[in-house]
Amino acid sequence: MEKNHRTEPAESARTEPRVLNECRLTFPSLSANEGYARACAAAFCAQLDPTATEISDIKCAVSEAVTNAIVHGYRDTAGEIIMTLRQLPDRVVKIEIRDKGCGIANVEEARTPLYTTDPAGERSGMGFTVMESFMDTLRVVSAPGRGTKVTMTKKFTCLPRVRR
Repeated sequence: MEKNHRTEPAESARTEPRVLNECRLTFPSLSANEGYARACAAAFCAQLDPTATEISDIKCAVSEAVTNAIVHGYRDTAGEIIMTLRQLPDRVVKIEIRDKGCGIANVEEARTPLYTTDPAGERSGMGFTVMESFMDTLRVVSAPGRGTKVTMTKKFTCLPRVRR
């Protein structure tokens, strides 16, 4: 699994696969929009004819990423979350969840299972671990005061059903 904890290569240094389809959503950092993000991601991925398990994995990972942006990125303030969904060749979906919140000072530490910044102890500290377990790759790029970008990919492995 990809574990890029710090910075991304310069735009010109990256070779991105061809994008077959793309959708970008911007929504307020309200808890009610977590379900909206899950549903939109599932609907976008439906074009690839995934299994129920594959859709469930996508929905769970998106839910964790959006919840992290709402609860930790913006804490008790309002902000916007940008979710970009891309269909790539070979039945791969790339999902990016971005916020402009407080950012993460130490991404490696934040990705440690059971690590939480929640002083009340109501959060399990398993968000990144859950995302990583359901997706093929997970990349987290963040800077204090500048926000966080979570990029996940998933290749749908089951062959599409033949439609008659």
